[in-house]
Amino acid sequence: MTELLFHAESYLKEFEATVTDVLDGGVVLDRTAFYTGGGGQPTDSGTLTSGGTEYQVTGIKRVEGKLMHQISGDLPAAGSTVTGRIDWDRRYLLMRTHTALHILCGVVWRDYGAKVTGGDMKPGEARMDFEFENISAEFAEEVEAKINAEVAADRDIIVDTLSREEAEQVPDLIRTKINLLPPGIQEIRTIDIHGLDLQADGGTHVANTREVGVIKVVGHESKGRINKRIRIALED
Repeated sequence: MTELLFHAESYLKEFEATVTDVLDGGVVLDRTAFYTGGGGQPTDSGTLTSGGTEYQVTGIKRVEGKLMHQISGDLPAAGSTVTGRIDWDRRYLLMRTHTALHILCGVVWRDYGAKVTGGDMKPGEARMDFEFENISAEFAEEVEAKINAEVAADRDIIVDTLSREEAEQVPDLIRTKINLLPPGIQEIRTIDIHGLDLQADGGTHVANTREVGVIKVVGHESKGRINKRIRIALED
């Protein structure tokens, strides 16, 4: 099983690993800092270098329970040592975007009590769907002001792990309308925006809300009777 280094350190840009398996279209490593996808956050890209040869990693794909680093063309050999380097500009923008979504979710839950019904992101842009009956331009402006106030509040973001038993005692830890945690998971990774939002989450985040920067609400729309979408974008 591949050790997921990003769970402990979101800011890890470079790492050493061993190729444990060579598959059609990529390789499996014993450890990786490449984000492997999930929760709306896309996989990382970057490079692997071995023996003076650089291989372009375009993403991560699950193949028969293994995490394959997708590479076009020649592949490093099984047993070889590789140096992995994350496309950091893209990753860091995704970290800021993911944290922005948690700020949005935290504000909407705290002030309006609405659960999340869906979400997605790409670098610098994202959307989240909520269980609202109505939404308006005035409401979107109100939400934008509130989420930027939380950015300015300079809140630390803390990563922790709870046992499933502990997690089940935390009210509102699962903010989605449908509980997405598989029953077999016994340790729950949490992201705590101190004083605002605590959620189960497996993605990568910045260490403080100030790193997110200015968040713009760039759109809102109805996706059903009690399903409303808010779109956000980060300013450069």
